Amino acid sequence: MNHTSGTLYIVSAPSGAGKTSLVNALTQDDKQIRVSVSHTTRAMRPGEQHGVNYHFVEHDAFRALIEQGDFLEHAEVFGNFYGTSRSALQQTLDQGFDLILEIDWQGAQQVRKLMPQALSVFILPPSQAALRERLDGRGQDSDAIIAGRMKEAVSEMVHYNEYDYVIINDVFDTALADLKAVFRANRLLLKKQQHRHGALLEQLIG
Repeated sequence: MNHTSGTLYIVSAPSGAGKTSLVNALTQDDKQIRVSVSHTTRAMRPGEQHGVNYHFVEHDAFRALIEQGDFLEHAEVFGNFYGTSRSALQQTLDQGFDLILEIDWQGAQQVRKLMPQALSVFILPPSQAALRERLDGRGQDSDAIIAGRMKEAVSEMVHYNEYDYVIINDVFDTALADLKAVFRANRLLLKKQQHRHGALLEQLIG
């Protein structure tokens, strides 16, 4: 099959903005899109699958990948390591799939330095009030916990202007259509269409 290599997309959002739901809906609808699977040293939880939720590896194997320079970005969270493997990511792109990296703004900065061709999307809530309502969820958390989550969300949202695309998730279906439009428009770029439809284009002007 004649295909161009896929595009790497960074998708970031504060907690409560609906990123996971949007990405899940997008990938169910478009089989040319994959979501990057991170490596982690934490133990597998019930219901999780190796290679689906994470690539579960031992600490020594993770450290070896760091030394080899294979991670585009990695971080330690509560004593466990998480990272994005460049080789695993490149393999998926080379197969012609678009690939989504769901990472925060700090990880996005690391990835941009190493893969500047990546496109990035930031998803925002329609208002702080709507975000607070979503973070409150079942209404079982204290005001102090909600306030802490809001402060963290605002510190994330400050970085929206580092991204190529910004999507406001007010009405879910509209936000999903906007996200689909980003992927669709990128596939229609001249160089991709020349690669994909080279023979046709030559016939049309020959």
